[in-house]
Amino acid sequence: MKNEATNLNLAVISQDFLKKMETDLEEMKGLLKKKNEEEINSQWIESVDITKILGISKKTWQEYRNKRLIPFSQVGSKIYVKREDLENFMESHLIGTRRQA
Repeated sequence: MKNEATNLNLAVISQDFLKKMETDLEEMKGLLKKKNEEEINSQWIESVDITKILGISKKTWQEYRNKRLIPFSQVGSKIYVKREDLENFMESHLIGTRRQA
């Protein structure tokens, strides 16, 4: 018992400091949770959402897939697109502003 008591290290901190640490930890937990949810939700987009995002018909989306304009994965009848690939497609079709002469 004597050895256990001598190995116990204690630190005294103010209540304000403890409350700030608790607040900061809760904020970090919230940010991590949000980041994880965003990463999970943003990695793959279902095919039905692609037509809505691009504002195209199912037939046009089928043509895009046939022409391999946007990389996709297919699992059974479900089709998925990586958000990054969709963003790259959009960037490659970006039309810039005109310069006034």
